[in-house]
Amino acid sequence: MAQHDFRKTSADHYVFVKNYKNGDSIILLLYVDDMLIVGKNKMKINALKKVLSKSFDMKDMGPVKKILEMKITRD
Repeated sequence: MAQHDFRKTSADHYVFVKNYKNGDSIILLLYVDDMLIVGKNKMKINALKKVLSKSFDMKDMGPVKKILEMKITRD
């Protein structure tokens, strides 16, 4: 992830953050074979997914409903 300008968080070494000059940021969680990408800018998220899919076999599961046995609800 470092080659894509992400940095590990000090709280969890499987959580990566990339901050952009315009104030946007993307948070990426990796755990074994699960990945969660969070951010406000869908274009930047889609660009990241496109780049990562060149190196990894990935499947977009759509909006997250559950990760690591945690249920995600949106309001």
